Amino acid sequence: MGAQSAEAEFDAFYRDTSRRVVHLVYAFTGDLTVAQDSTQEAYARAWQQWSTVRTHDDPLAWVRTVARRVAISGWRKRTSQDRAHERHGAHDTTGPPTEDRVAVVAALRTLPEPVREAVTMHYIGDLSIDQIAHETNTPAGTVKARLHRGRAQLAQALQHQENPHG
Repeated sequence: MGAQSAEAEFDAFYRDTSRRVVHLVYAFTGDLTVAQDSTQEAYARAWQQWSTVRTHDDPLAWVRTVARRVAISGWRKRTSQDRAHERHGAHDTTGPPTEDRVAVVAALRTLPEPVREAVTMHYIGDLSIDQIAHETNTPAGTVKARLHRGRAQLAQALQHQENPHG
């Protein structure tokens, strides 16, 4: 494949998939700046290795995995520079999040990381249990249990937010 067509192929891949990756990582982290940065980093790495990544059964799975790992790594190593970037970084051009979105993201933040990962991959990323199991190297039964637990915990967290005096 020529350099011109590889570039066009990657551009189309990026254009068709990047928003979904940002949404998935945002739902996972609750931080739009981290989601955008992690997604950009994942696509930059994909472009650097495009000749290999494009041959994977699911190149998007590779990008999602890298984006999640970058987000988790950044989350664990957060510095004052990151906090400044969050305060003064690029502004979201789609407007402020709705009240419902804020409530869901806040509820997602209450979930343990493995449960939150399964829930966001399934419901935001629209991945099957088998796909989640493969991408996270986790048994399908564990993914099912995490989804079950996550739904229950989300329902409780959202009910509590809706009725804070109950």
